[in-house]
Amino acid sequence: MAQAGIGISANRLELLQIADAVAREKSIDRKIVIQAMEDAIQKAAKSRYGSENDIRCEIDPKTGETKLTRVLQVVELVENDATQVTLADAKRRNPEAKIGDLIAETLPPLDYGRVAAQNAKQVIVQKVREAERDRQFGEYKDRVGEIANGTVKRVEYGNVIVDLGRAEGIIRRDEMIPRENVRLGDRIRAYIYDVRREQRGPQIFLSRARPEFMSKLFAQEVPEIYDGIVQIKSVARDPGSRAKIAVISKDSSIDPVGACVGMRGQRVQAVVGELQGEKVDIIQWNQDAATFIVNALAPAEVTKVVLDEDSNRIEVVVPESQLSLAIGRRGQNVRLASQLTGWDIDILTEQEESERRQKEFAERSQLFMEALDVDEVIAQLLATEGFETVAEVAYVDAGEVAHIEGFDEETAKEIQSRARDYLERQEAERDAKRKELGVSDDLAKIAGVNSAMLVAFGEHGIKTLEDLADCATDDLVGWTERKKDKDSEPVRHKGALDGIEVSRKDAEDMIMAARIAAGWITAEDLEKMRAEQAAAAAAAEAAKAAQAVAAPAGAKA
Repeated sequence: MAQAGIGISANRLELLQIADAVAREKSIDRKIVIQAMEDAIQKAAKSRYGSENDIRCEIDPKTGETKLTRVLQVVELVENDATQVTLADAKRRNPEAKIGDLIAETLPPLDYGRVAAQNAKQVIVQKVREAERDRQFGEYKDRVGEIANGTVKRVEYGNVIVDLGRAEGIIRRDEMIPRENVRLGDRIRAYIYDVRREQRGPQIFLSRARPEFMSKLFAQEVPEIYDGIVQIKSVARDPGSRAKIAVISKDSSIDPVGACVGMRGQRVQAVVGELQGEKVDIIQWNQDAATFIVNALAPAEVTKVVLDEDSNRIEVVVPESQLSLAIGRRGQNVRLASQLTGWDIDILTEQEESERRQKEFAERSQLFMEALDVDEVIAQLLATEGFETVAEVAYVDAGEVAHIEGFDEETAKEIQSRARDYLERQEAERDAKRKELGVSDDLAKIAGVNSAMLVAFGEHGIKTLEDLADCATDDLVGWTERKKDKDSEPVRHKGALDGIEVSRKDAEDMIMAARIAAGWITAEDLEKMRAEQAAAAAAAEAAKAAQAVAAPAGAKA
């Protein structure tokens, strides 16, 4: 850029040559460089004639001729003679001048001194730097989601600065593969996950640890993914150690797992080599959650699964010999399977499940003995038949109770009568407790709210319609916090209705019903909001599908 300062006093040809050279060197538009030169000359001229003057500079982009003018506004009464001129004076220069017009007065070429030339050079440098930053930001903001190739320029406190050719990117320490060593001049590939415009210029953030990096590597190595025949559904990684990737084929004649592995494992080995030996499990995705989770826990064998869709949890039962394999070293296998499937996975051995079932059977039997005032044999018969609550016994068809071995219609009628009496006493106790806690009667009118919930509301300070309307779904059903530390177990935060069987959707419906009852929104507003959410979800799904098709093409390019 030293040449740019010379351009202030250079002849016309040299001025254009300098503009061309700077534009090529910085990969920016020649017009921007010429504009920077105009601003520089303009600033230098103002320092000579006075900054109060409105001085403008124009450089002919074809000839390099510089034209310097002072602009004056035609007014009736001059208040500032540096920028204004009377109508009489203006008419002497241009007979057709009128009030409000701008008159351009040509200034003679200046012989710039050393200070003025230095200031002009700084203006050009600044303008060119700004244009270069804009160009870099504009070029890379549209490349988020792609893999970039570059050269290691330097390593600072574990952060790797990568020369991308026309810009610099940074791989922060936590975005590097653990224990990966890079040296100055090494060729490196990384995933562009963010581009930000900052004060010091655009910052291009790269990653080698994110799951998306592995997805893009497979897209480059597997032609079937590039062509959209095989689709990557999800990825989970423990960078530098192990990863799981779920794939599905749109063509039944093509095995998605085999396509990703390649002949003699060549394709997957190419990815493993780039990931510093990270072990990769390729899983076949399945729409059935249970089947998918069983696949995800491979190589462990699973004997039984129990899904709880409301809480998005699944219990997996494995033989004692398979427990350590299912859990993996430091819980790695089950943790990756959970990330891959999006389900919280609890692993039990067959013995643990048997002990738990026996405990639950004993608890249900004890409940029936106390609530129905029956002996242990009758209570166990009810539990064996699959009754789990007193309410089930009370309101099931009488024939189902009478059908139990050793029961008759009279016995069934008596048991159901006792069950209903128990529930009525329980309901009365809860209602009294609810009133004691100061819970409003209006809350009992909300659809889906029962007496047990009203007591739970009162114990958690939810006593009016407004209190319930002000809640979030998590406040009622709780939430699970997953720590950033990969070795930490998820932390379960309880909600007001914890222990009461209620789904997230039911909880959300209660809150919305309370908001309508409290007058915060109308039913029409709710319908409109849900329609908009449904439309947004559909659009997001369509965009995701389009990206899944387009992403491999971008990666290949």
